Amino acid sequence: MAFPPLKNDLLLRAARGEETERAPVWVMRQAGRYLPEFQAVRAKHSFFEICRTPALAKELTLQPIRRYSGLIDAAIIFSDILVVPQALGMEVQMNPGPHFPDPLVTPADVEKLKRDVDVDKELGYVYEAITQTRQALDGEVPLIGFCGAPWTLFSYMIEGGGTKAFQKCKTWLFKYPEESKALLNRIADVCIDFLVGQVRAGAQLLQVFDSWAGELAPHHFREFSLPSLQRISSGVRKKLAEANLPAVPMTLFPKGVNSQLAALAEQAGYEVIGIDWCIEPANARAAVGDKVALQGNLDPNVLYGGREAIEREVKRMCESFRGGKATKAWIANLGHGITPGVDPDDLRWFFECVHKYSASG
Repeated sequence: MAFPPLKNDLLLRAARGEETERAPVWVMRQAGRYLPEFQAVRAKHSFFEICRTPALAKELTLQPIRRYSGLIDAAIIFSDILVVPQALGMEVQMNPGPHFPDPLVTPADVEKLKRDVDVDKELGYVYEAITQTRQALDGEVPLIGFCGAPWTLFSYMIEGGGTKAFQKCKTWLFKYPEESKALLNRIADVCIDFLVGQVRAGAQLLQVFDSWAGELAPHHFREFSLPSLQRISSGVRKKLAEANLPAVPMTLFPKGVNSQLAALAEQAGYEVIGIDWCIEPANARAAVGDKVALQGNLDPNVLYGGREAIEREVKRMCESFRGGKATKAWIANLGHGITPGVDPDDLRWFFECVHKYSASG
């Protein structure tokens, strides 16, 4: 499939560890509720209806690219991490947060999941959205595909939605460790096929969101989450090579796992590690060395602090990532997703400040 040539490859160069004239910048959840144009579409359609309708998913993906043209360096397909549990046969409702009417209660419930998932059939609507969006972008910026990490998806599938306690899913880890690992691997295998399909459809970088990674003790993260993350990175590479598809860069966002960055850079198999705001960029760089690029890491709530605060904090972030050197192997972002109350003009100012303070020279 032929796509328009890429005009801005800043993101891909940074992901490969190269020096860039400034940091490429995008934000997690940039196609989101803070945009009035998003709200206008959302008012007429349910959340998963938008995900499953390629023309609507394309429109929401393109909204921040139109609004911030020339300031933003990547698009990320409008979808949700919970399409993978749906492909496994689970019902997920969004009202407004995610809700599973029939969660997994004991390992016997795993029998309710589909044994052999035809990912192309179950999630083909995401691929179609990616292909349409890639054409519509006309090469302005690269398009990111993504999925949730197995541990994060496992926790939703067992808790039945969001949680602050993680009691049910952790009970599984400690009471049924082998069954838990088997389920994590099953989820990982669906993720592998899903990510490969996204590259085939036109995704130019892939991100794996392990939003709940920081809820695990370090040794439990290494025992339960890391092996499935490694399974994804190696499995995706192997299948891309077998299919003669491009070996696109891969980003892992293991939120809250700042104590594990050195090990992740060494062992996880991703080109980019995303970091949250609870670590100084200079310390993150010291931990990972030059093994990986870094992505992040402004506290999303800084965007509520007014222009002076945004500029001050972006300047500090840029100085810490650069360490007195040229900008290299760094993708500027927030340390988690943008939240719904942000003024779109304040996000514009964030982008402008990143351009100013990350510029090499």
